[in-house]
Amino acid sequence: MLHELHIESLGVIERLDLVLGAGLTALTGETGAGKTMLVEAISLLVGGRADAMMVRPGAAEARVEGRFVVSGDEYVVARVIPADGRSRAYVNGRLATVTNLAELGARTVDLHGQHAHQSLLTTAEQRDALDRFCRTDLGPLRAARARLTEIDASLAALGGDTRSRAREVDLLRFQSAELRAAAIDGPDEDTRLEAEYDVLAGAVEYRALGEAAVGALTDDGGANDALAAALRSVAGRAPFAGSEDRLRSLLAEVGDLAAELRSRSEEIDENPARLDEVRTRMQLLRDLRRKYGDTLAEVISFHDDVEARLAELEGYEQRVEQLERERLEAAANERAAAAAVGAARRDGADALASEVQRHLRELAMPHVEVSVVVGEEDPGDDVSFLLAANPGAPLLPLSRVASGGELARAMLALRLVLSEAPDTLVFDEVDAGIGGAAAVAVGNSLSALGARHQVLVVTHLAQVAALADTQVVVRKEVVDGSTLAAATVVSGDARVDEVARMLSGDVAGASARRHAADLLAPRAKRPGV
Repeated sequence: MLHELHIESLGVIERLDLVLGAGLTALTGETGAGKTMLVEAISLLVGGRADAMMVRPGAAEARVEGRFVVSGDEYVVARVIPADGRSRAYVNGRLATVTNLAELGARTVDLHGQHAHQSLLTTAEQRDALDRFCRTDLGPLRAARARLTEIDASLAALGGDTRSRAREVDLLRFQSAELRAAAIDGPDEDTRLEAEYDVLAGAVEYRALGEAAVGALTDDGGANDALAAALRSVAGRAPFAGSEDRLRSLLAEVGDLAAELRSRSEEIDENPARLDEVRTRMQLLRDLRRKYGDTLAEVISFHDDVEARLAELEGYEQRVEQLERERLEAAANERAAAAAVGAARRDGADALASEVQRHLRELAMPHVEVSVVVGEEDPGDDVSFLLAANPGAPLLPLSRVASGGELARAMLALRLVLSEAPDTLVFDEVDAGIGGAAAVAVGNSLSALGARHQVLVVTHLAQVAALADTQVVVRKEVVDGSTLAAATVVSGDARVDEVARMLSGDVAGASARRHAADLLAPRAKRPGV
């Protein structure tokens, strides 16, 4: 619901703040006072087209803000229209697109008027409206279509046509054979081979280095002799008791280390045959990584995928046969569900048309004819609402109804019939060209709709305004040569004066005031309410 509306420099409005409540709110005032500009402001908040011509002369930009509450969540929406440049949109202080506003507006506001968008004019919305009226159960159809989509996706995943599938099988078999023949020994095999290759390729050098290290430790004048000489110098000398123990440990460690170095050096042999084997194996693994993955782990994973896909394709015929049987069953279910939906829509179409027509004939369209046409092909997705306003006129889609007032009344009738709608409904020109009992009928219909929704109506009819829960008067005045508009919620005597003006144009007339007071009497005393 729209709770607050703030406008700056929009048309004749310099600055306006309006707090709105639930129920039916009538927007009244002299012609040209700026009532429709309020509707334009709301339209801008829900993604309506912005035009620099809307900006008040002399102002740099126009600004419209609205506070909406939707399902407990609050949204502050703003639209800024510069006199020169593109408009900007904001939701809760953050930049947004006009599409964002339209998406939010689709859930919150429905505008009905000559220059406003009407959600019920699209085929999709008319189909949804018929489904709501008929309480069409779309669940089985959606489930059947989802199953068909799932089966078709499975068939497509098995492979394309026979030739492309055969080509894929050949490729997978080659890859599988190549990877199986490679027999990769774990994801770190290449790392282990590189270490072995390094030793084999430098065998002579490594053995010589090991022997040199052993000589440095054990040859005459080597580390062992030096440590032994140091030990003899301090052995049995009390001040060096601790050092003597450490020297003995070092001598033992040098002996062990020399033995280890000698053993490792002797193990290093030149093996050209093994070197060639390692070199060849490393090249093979590099080739596999180049084709199938950056690491051996990825190559192994690729091999697993190849085997799984190959098994799937090699069992293609059996799997296809199974899926095609399932598809025949799913298609039959989809046709049956579509036929049920189509039948429900066709059964409800005449009833919906009759209900809308009945309401329209009460709304000063006594000769109107309404038809709801459902396409012949199941499930009847092609739904169209047709209307002929006058005798002899052809039935035409709602989008081609010429009169803004007639179109707004058609929307009002539809909203009266349908139980679901956005929280806020705005009607402009809904009472164009009517009066008397028809005006009362329009007012009663709007009031009934206001019991379920927040309804804003721009009206020139006292009968409609008097039935509103709240009346907002829009007035304009000239200040220092500039025309300004203001909006005020009226009640009590001020409201009687405004309704009297709407009746006769004479606020002070006693007869008009008495009539206005009668119209504004408690709702319980009003006939037809």
